[in-house]
Amino acid sequence: MIVTRLDEVRLPARVDGLADLLVDTVDGGASIGFLAPMDRAAAVAWWKERADAVAAGCLAVWAADDGHRAVGTVSLAFPDKPNSRHRAELVKLMVHRDARGHGLGRRLLGIAEEAARTAGITLLHLDTETDSPAERLYGSAGWTRAGVIPDYAADPAGVLRPTTLYYKRLGAPAPTR
Repeated sequence: MIVTRLDEVRLPARVDGLADLLVDTVDGGASIGFLAPMDRAAAVAWWKERADAVAAGCLAVWAADDGHRAVGTVSLAFPDKPNSRHRAELVKLMVHRDARGHGLGRRLLGIAEEAARTAGITLLHLDTETDSPAERLYGSAGWTRAGVIPDYAADPAGVLRPTTLYYKRLGAPAPTR
């Protein structure tokens, strides 16, 4: 499995595969901001809209490829306010249904955490659907549960569900002299 950081050149070239991954993830029941059935054209458009944020350095995107297709992705969203440059939000961790159960989600999470440390980020945060399989991953990876917000977002079927907020403190990066 090859994991690549997608810059402003690589992201547009991978949009179709990432759109297929997004469709599979949403249609598989993951609550990542979209309703099922996920329209492929909408998924393509959504990924294309990420290009400006990647080019501006506000969003970092990684994609995992099994040699034939995109099977996973994770992103870090960096705030633009001076008082929040020490933190980032982990967003859109997705693993294709066919690739689950082999540690890819944990690997992508680790890659994002290490990249955040290297960038000088000392605090990560995220939200995920309460009682979802993702909660087990974050808890076992050392993330701290901060609380639950009821009726936060609709799941892919359109049912309002609570979300759980998590954070993780990262150690400062080692000096690079």
